[in-house]
Amino acid sequence: MSKNQAFGRREFLKTAAAAAGVAGLPNLAFAQGAKIKIGLMLPYTGTYAQLGVAITNGFKLAVEESGGKLGGREIEYFTVDDESDPSKATDNTNKLVTRDKVDVLVGTVHSGVAMGMVKIARETGTLLIIPNAGSDAATGALCAPNIFRTSFTNWQPAYPMGKVLADRGIKKVVTLTWKYGAGEESINGFKEGFIKAGGTIMKELYLPFPNVEFQSLLTEIASIKPDAVFVFFAGGGGAKLIKDWQAAGLKGKIGLYGAGFLTDGILDAVGDAAEGLETTLHYGDGIETPKNKTFRLNYAKTFKLQPDVYAVQGYDAGLLLAAGLKVVSGDISKKKELYAAMEKAKIDSPRGVWTMSKSHNPVQDIYLRKVVGKENKVTGVAHKALADPARGCKMG
Repeated sequence: MSKNQAFGRREFLKTAAAAAGVAGLPNLAFAQGAKIKIGLMLPYTGTYAQLGVAITNGFKLAVEESGGKLGGREIEYFTVDDESDPSKATDNTNKLVTRDKVDVLVGTVHSGVAMGMVKIARETGTLLIIPNAGSDAATGALCAPNIFRTSFTNWQPAYPMGKVLADRGIKKVVTLTWKYGAGEESINGFKEGFIKAGGTIMKELYLPFPNVEFQSLLTEIASIKPDAVFVFFAGGGGAKLIKDWQAAGLKGKIGLYGAGFLTDGILDAVGDAAEGLETTLHYGDGIETPKNKTFRLNYAKTFKLQPDVYAVQGYDAGLLLAAGLKVVSGDISKKKELYAAMEKAKIDSPRGVWTMSKSHNPVQDIYLRKVVGKENKVTGVAHKALADPARGCKMG
């Protein structure tokens, strides 16, 4: 290199560094070893509190397993309790993005709150990883290059149960859920599968979220006398329904089925009322893989709790981000390369290996599970490598 070339290069670097300083470019922070800021926006109070804790635990476990760093950079967490309240979603997300200047948003559980996060992520270009909320639109009509999900669409776990029931000769079904996005989309997924397989929906029943006054609805179900009932509930609401179902004398008379959230994380709370219930989900107990065994052991040792599907989804959010940041060596400003790496990632998950669809939703096996004691025991695969139809997604 000539002296002039060397001088020119030195001047260029000085100028570039000055420009970076003025503009506060992320590259400068990256060069100075700044931490990657992760905003966890999850429910830590209310109906979904235990789900928020499990997701947080799972995510942090994945980070710890990669030495407490991602892409060689240390992590700083910012936490917001979203209270499962859609009316506060935009403000809460803005706190993390504009006040705390997070690099990555991780959240949430409630689909209505997730829609607020999706809105801000689309407007600001902030990377959003959804570790639970199944709102179909997030990886459907509102899909975007910076929005990824490590859980499911509401359609996905429910759809295969339609064929399972029809194949058993169950012809007439009543559906029941909370009247909100997740419940309606889950029921629609089940209906699509069930009607396609020759079944009939006798009646669709709803109650407002998070209302758990089931008595009058259970009386109505008893009078309709369907072959089975398909439901979408989760957390405390699921536990209450299962106990009320038994108390109303319906257990053993009318089959109760649901997306797996119905029985996940609540078996200790319901005693024998859940025994024998069957659900479909992308995770369950007794998946005999080295990855799942190691995960369950490490989670139990670290948090003194047994992991559930929510912990797995949080863990996989950490694995997905780690896979992307590894490729860009921690330089989160290389967004195009980061997103491309996340799209191509093959996640070795406790649920089984899964890949990312073009709309950024997992392509994954959906298991048939049965409650046996305190376990959601996997009894078979209801659908192999199921991809969501991603209706309305036009990835720019």
